[in-house]
Amino acid sequence: MQKYLTIYYDLVNKIETKQWAESSMLPSEHELTEMYETSRETIRKALNLLAQEGYIQKVRGKGSVVIDVDKFDFPVSGIASFKEMERKLNLSTKTIVNELTLVEADHELKSKLQVKLHDPVWKVVRVREISKEKIILDKDYINHDIVPVLTKEICEDSIYHYLENDLQLHISFARKEIIVEKPTEEDRALLDLEGHSNIVVIKSYVYLDDASLFQYTESRHRPDKFRFTDFARRLKS
Repeated sequence: MQKYLTIYYDLVNKIETKQWAESSMLPSEHELTEMYETSRETIRKALNLLAQEGYIQKVRGKGSVVIDVDKFDFPVSGIASFKEMERKLNLSTKTIVNELTLVEADHELKSKLQVKLHDPVWKVVRVREISKEKIILDKDYINHDIVPVLTKEICEDSIYHYLENDLQLHISFARKEIIVEKPTEEDRALLDLEGHSNIVVIKSYVYLDDASLFQYTESRHRPDKFRFTDFARRLKS
């Protein structure tokens, strides 16, 4: 690994573990070059990556300020499996597979997955339990032609890990919609809603690197437990 990446990951760890608190200043470039025994150019590469990823804001004449990083924020701009988010956020979780069946595409699925009417589609319904509370209901519909085999064990672990490592598929990008709606009877039956009258729903259309749509997902979240975030930086043309 290049040295600036090693430094970057070490700085990220210090920020995420609150060794450098929100709104505090990072050590100066000169101090960091001495701390990591490297060149100023290497330090600048690491700091530029921190800025791009939303960990710091560079302030002219002052240095680098740490931006608020909440470990329990769920970013909406990336594509990550629940297992990856579990590791990143250091959560105690459990995945319960409530349903794994092959269904025939109706008119709605035909439109959402761009398949033919009556084509076989995997339906996967999973409850995500975090700290012993059932607070996420994930409903996945996956094109059977692209993923011919799926098991309960795969769904309990990580579908994306299976697709990328066993099937050698390359997941590339997703289009997402976020809406708030009233809980369904299924939500009430499977989730610990604790009296909440709304559900945050993230609808994702996920594509492979050849631009083929292979998955439509509804991820239904109890609203008090997660703050969905993105980080945007204005780039001058």
